Amino acid sequence: MAIPRTRPSAYPAILSYGFRPFFLLGSLQAATAILLWLPLYYGKLETLSTFTPVDWHVHELLFGYLPAVVTGFLLTAIPNWTGRLPVQDFRLLMLVSLWVTGRAAVFISAEIGWLPSAVIDCAFLLAVVAAAATEIIAGRNWRNLKVLLPVTALLAANVMFHLEAHYQGVSGVSRRLGLGAVVVLIMIVGGRIVPSFTRNWLVREKPGRLPASFGKFDIGTIALSSTGLAAWSFFPDTNAIGALLVAGAALNIIRLARWAGDRTLADPLVLILHVAFAFVPLGLLLAGLAALAPGAVPAVAGVHAFAVGAAACMTLAVMTRASLGHTGRDLTASAGTRAIFIAIVIAAVLRVAAALAPATAILLHISAALWVAAFAGYAVLFGGMLTRPRRQTRKSAV
Repeated sequence: MAIPRTRPSAYPAILSYGFRPFFLLGSLQAATAILLWLPLYYGKLETLSTFTPVDWHVHELLFGYLPAVVTGFLLTAIPNWTGRLPVQDFRLLMLVSLWVTGRAAVFISAEIGWLPSAVIDCAFLLAVVAAAATEIIAGRNWRNLKVLLPVTALLAANVMFHLEAHYQGVSGVSRRLGLGAVVVLIMIVGGRIVPSFTRNWLVREKPGRLPASFGKFDIGTIALSSTGLAAWSFFPDTNAIGALLVAGAALNIIRLARWAGDRTLADPLVLILHVAFAFVPLGLLLAGLAALAPGAVPAVAGVHAFAVGAAACMTLAVMTRASLGHTGRDLTASAGTRAIFIAIVIAAVLRVAAALAPATAILLHISAALWVAAFAGYAVLFGGMLTRPRRQTRKSAV
C-alpha cells in the first residue's frame, strides 16, 4: 500500500512521521548509554539513579533505546497497514516528550524518588500501546493487533523492572521478560519483513529461488519459541526449558534457511536482515545450553546474542532501510551504511565472545567501541535526512 500523505503542518519536518524523531533519538541514546557504561562499570562515573550501574545499563538499552526504535517503526508501519494518516505534529511531540522525560527521570531517580521515576518512565510505553491500538482499531486492521502483544509485555516488564530494582535491589525476571518480548517481536515482525524484502529484491534483481511463504511452520516456530522464552524469564536454569529453547533454535535456523538469504549477498540492505535474524537462534541455543549446562555456558552469552546481536543488528537494519525509503531516497547502502552494518555485527560477535571468555576484557572494550561507532554513525549519516522534508514520493520501505 502506498504511504498516506501527511497533513499540511507548521511543525518541523522531524515531527511529520514517527520514524524521524524516534530513530534519531534512539540511535543517540544507544550510543550515549554504552559510551557511559564502561566508566560506570569501572566506578569512574556515577549517575543520580536509584538503579545500580548494571541495572541502569540494562534498563536504558532495553526500556530506553529499544522502545524508541520500536515506536518509530510502529508509527511508520501502521499507516501502511491501515491506510490512515500517521501520528504526527502535536501528538507525536507529546510521545517524544514522554520518552525524553522518562530518560531524565530514570537518570535522576535518586533525586525525585523511585516511584515518580517509574510512573514517568512507564507512561511512555503505555501511551505508545494506546496510540498504536487506537490507530489499528480505527483502521479495522485486526490481524496486526497481535504485534502489540510483545510491546505490552515489554511495558509489563518495565513496570516489573522498577519494582524488582526497588524492593530486591536488583532486577532479574524483568530483564529476561523484557528481552524475551523484544525477541518475540523480532520473530513476528522480522518474519514478515525479512522474506518480504528479500522476495521483492530477488524478483527484481535475481530471479530464481524465492523465500518460503509464511505458514503453519512459522506459526509453530514462533509459538514454541515464545513459550520457551516466557518460561525462561521465570525459570532460566530448568533443564526442560533449556531443551525447549534449543528446539526453538533449531526451528528458527530452518525458518531462516527457507528465506533464501544466501542469494542476497549483493545487497547489504537485504543481507543485514538475514544476519540480524541469525542471532535469534544463536541466542536461543546459548540460553538453552546455559540452562542445560550452567557451568559450561554462561547465561550472559545468550542474553548478549539477543541484545547486541538480534536486537541491535535488526534495529539498525530497519532504521537505515526505513530512513532511506521514507525520505524518498534510493534503497542502496552507501559505504558509510555498510560500515555501520559491519561495526554492529562485529560488536555482537565480540560481545558474545567476551561473555564466553570473560578474562579477555579487550573484547568487551572493542565491542563497546564498535557499538558506539555504529549508532553514532547512523545519527551522523541519517540525521540530516530525518530532519529535512521528504524528497519525491518513493515506494514504501516498511
